[in-house]
Amino acid sequence: MVGVGDAPPILDFSAFYTGDTAAKKKLVDDVRSCCLHNGFFQITGHNVPLELQQGIMDWNKKFFDLSLEQKLEVSKDTSNTWNRGYELLKSQILEEGTLPELKEGLYIGDEISKSHPYFINKKLNSGPNMWPSTTTLPDVEDFSKTAMAYYYKVVDLAKDILKVLAQTLDLEESYFDEFAEGAVATMRLLHYPSQPPDSPQKLTRGIGAHTDFGTITILLQDKVAGLQVLDNQTKEWLDVAPTPGAFVVNLGNLMMRWSNDKYISNTHRVINQSGQERYSIPVFFSGNPDFVVECLPNCRAEGEEAKYKPITVEQAVLGGYADSYGRAERFKKDAAAKASKGLVAKGVAVA
Repeated sequence: MVGVGDAPPILDFSAFYTGDTAAKKKLVDDVRSCCLHNGFFQITGHNVPLELQQGIMDWNKKFFDLSLEQKLEVSKDTSNTWNRGYELLKSQILEEGTLPELKEGLYIGDEISKSHPYFINKKLNSGPNMWPSTTTLPDVEDFSKTAMAYYYKVVDLAKDILKVLAQTLDLEESYFDEFAEGAVATMRLLHYPSQPPDSPQKLTRGIGAHTDFGTITILLQDKVAGLQVLDNQTKEWLDVAPTPGAFVVNLGNLMMRWSNDKYISNTHRVINQSGQERYSIPVFFSGNPDFVVECLPNCRAEGEEAKYKPITVEQAVLGGYADSYGRAERFKKDAAAKASKGLVAKGVAVA
């Protein structure tokens, strides 16, 4: 059982792959307990090889060691409209009232060709990936090969986790299979510079306090801590210490909505005050973009109204993006306007 004030427990997911009925039932019970408590747990015993985890994390660091000019060659803001490629530092504000966040990222997903129906119909985050040129990164082929091998392994793991989640809700193991067919999942390589010592502590974040937009998130951390989860009962922030080989798993807003708030999409943040660079790799499993999410069986009493109206996966996730990126853009425009007014007040001409 998960206790109040406990950090997300580490569960042995290997029970899912065995014929041990008792071990599998214990895994389902433990996952259920986590979903009801803080919506977070960690897993070992999965099918993603440790060497593949290490390989993609090494590439994460190599990519962010490139110069800003080199990274901007694959900028998601100028290279495409389907949310693939490099994202600048301070591009997002997930927590209202904080400064733009101290993280930079690289968006990667399924290799969707421009002839694919998802691309043609401009579905959620669907299009070809943006890779550096061989001039910028001579061994980029190994980078893309490692990244895609890791991505597909984690997407498969997400589908296995969904089978466990179905059982925690007393549904058939295959209940979410249709939702997972043709699913969109987005991977972000992330780099967090250490927070400057003179930065305003209550305003500066690697990632501000937020909940995830999709269904489930599977996170790989490096050795540097910084991830914190809010305990719903004590309202204390719990540190999630990196564990070699383990994934941090959390539920997103869609799963909470789907379960009629029975399960928790919990608030979390990253504050890197370690003096070291932090790297992490989340994979956000959203689901089939056209799938309509509405209240699950067993998640409301007979005759009780669902708390949420039906919504497609795409509508729900795009709404979250619009809020967080729009917040950062408004902050920058306001800052520029204030700076301009200050210059005018001092008698400096502003073009």
